[in-house]
Amino acid sequence: MDFEIASETEELLERYRGFMESELAPLEADAVSLPFSALEGRLDARRGRAKEAGLWGPNLSAELGGLGLGLVDHGLVSEVLGGYLYGHYVMGCQAPDAGNVEVLATHASQDQREKYLRPLAAGEIRSCFSMTEADYAGSNPVLMGTTAVRDGDEYVIDGSKWYTSSADGAAFAIVMAVTDPDAPPHRRASMLLVPTDTPGFEIVRNIAVMGRAGDGWASHAEVRYAGCRVPVGNRLGAEGEGFAIAQERLGPGRIHHCMRWLGVARRAFELMCRRATTRFLGPDETLADKDIVRAWIAECAAEMRAARLLTLHTAWRIERDGWRAARQDISAIKFLVAGMMGKVLDRALQVYGSLGMCDDTPIAWFYLEERAARIYDGPDEVHKISLAKRILRDYR
Repeated sequence: MDFEIASETEELLERYRGFMESELAPLEADAVSLPFSALEGRLDARRGRAKEAGLWGPNLSAELGGLGLGLVDHGLVSEVLGGYLYGHYVMGCQAPDAGNVEVLATHASQDQREKYLRPLAAGEIRSCFSMTEADYAGSNPVLMGTTAVRDGDEYVIDGSKWYTSSADGAAFAIVMAVTDPDAPPHRRASMLLVPTDTPGFEIVRNIAVMGRAGDGWASHAEVRYAGCRVPVGNRLGAEGEGFAIAQERLGPGRIHHCMRWLGVARRAFELMCRRATTRFLGPDETLADKDIVRAWIAECAAEMRAARLLTLHTAWRIERDGWRAARQDISAIKFLVAGMMGKVLDRALQVYGSLGMCDDTPIAWFYLEERAARIYDGPDEVHKISLAKRILRDYR
């Protein structure tokens, strides 16, 4: 693959960089310490400006009001946005809505498109995705206790979910529930659209993550489904296709995540280098004069570049050959990029010392928000095992 960036794409990236610097960078001091609800009004105003500037929805098709970028170009945009707090939210390409838009764009009926997809793509409503359950290992997604039992023209949903990101304030949830417990493991579950005002939908709590419960979009909820009734017409795709649809969502979703993580790492790296060259240890010595700091900087620079090239290569393969053909690369980037980002953040924090632990820089905020990268969408260990199994098949 040729990684030369087209001139039109580079011009677009410059527009995103300019918007981020003028519109989001000034909010950073408040964004690291204030809850989402205190920032939402200002963020939504910037969403309006993003639409006026023609930058809204890099992941959305033109028909849905977006830029219709391919996976590689959207990945490059995501890298820019990742270096700014709430960058993706302001551009309407934030998780979990971005993944839910992709699912709806592919599998929604016409009625579902009008009721859910179009207002979601426009940023008029938010959504959430309910899959993870506290009582079942997330590393084995076929294990699930939530059920959806057919009762005439309705499904009755019962069960508990947690880490349902952004449920607080969402208009609807996409719920993974077992519709046929006797089917083969990967045919047991279906995806159902559940408006959050449905009787029986209850947000039990916003889970405190490393001491912060969060609110609104920036939260992770425990949700109870107690006899929630939804029409059969709220099912996405055929019954039993939930896992197949989820797999389609994961490939592009990992590119979005990985390029965002690269943006986070780049920001932390730049902060680390500035700190190293300006933090004096004596009259004529800075942190940058220490061999260990120089080694960290060299290693981070090399690892960031390698992770970026593999991620862009994977995006290119998905665009050219489809996600199935790129499965090994998709597994590889998940643990490689998440681990790289964590290492860069940790070293940046170490270089900053006590200052890195507080909210005077965005490092601690990124550290808190992104540690989960090695857990969600499948823990790193599962992806390593999966990749190794595929590689070893060629040697047996």
